[in-house]
Amino acid sequence: MRRLVMFNFMTLNGFIEGAKGDISWNKNSDPEKDAYAMEGIGAGGTLLFGRVTYEMMASYWPTPVALEQNHAMAEGMNRADKVVFSKTLTKADWSNTRLIRGDLIQEVKNMKQSSGSSMCVLGSGSIVTQLAERGLIDTYQFMIDPVAIGDGTPAFKGLKRPLNLKLISSRVFKSGVVVLNYEPAGA
Repeated sequence: MRRLVMFNFMTLNGFIEGAKGDISWNKNSDPEKDAYAMEGIGAGGTLLFGRVTYEMMASYWPTPVALEQNHAMAEGMNRADKVVFSKTLTKADWSNTRLIRGDLIQEVKNMKQSSGSSMCVLGSGSIVTQLAERGLIDTYQFMIDPVAIGDGTPAFKGLKRPLNLKLISSRVFKSGVVVLNYEPAGA
């Protein structure tokens, strides 16, 4: 059975993005943070996205600017197998991307039952909430930046029931960024 990992950047006050989708609070350069992200992308697996996150990523990583600013990460992101869940997209042109227009929950259940390496949901807040409510996420990884913002999208916007998690590991970077890894309590 394939494992499903959720990875999200987050502010100290629990937002994954600011007002109007602003993520500029997460653009600080941190070699440790970049190395950690490269470890994740280097581990292989399939990246899962919702439409909004997919469009943001696909508009940046395949560009010459991305290759110049962060060559290794851009190559890893472009080479990775990707799945985008959307009922409105008609095509997904980013390399190695498959578009799934069907039922998110059933499709992820099917993917988890198949053979293969792990899967990782990047960003994609509404998808994370839906998958969390159904108990489909095996590991929750939060990279918390030492910044608070006034308004934005909470990590689990619209969650209808408590999500009880237990801490399985943590890591602190010199910049003050903290990575917290959780799994569902009772797992």
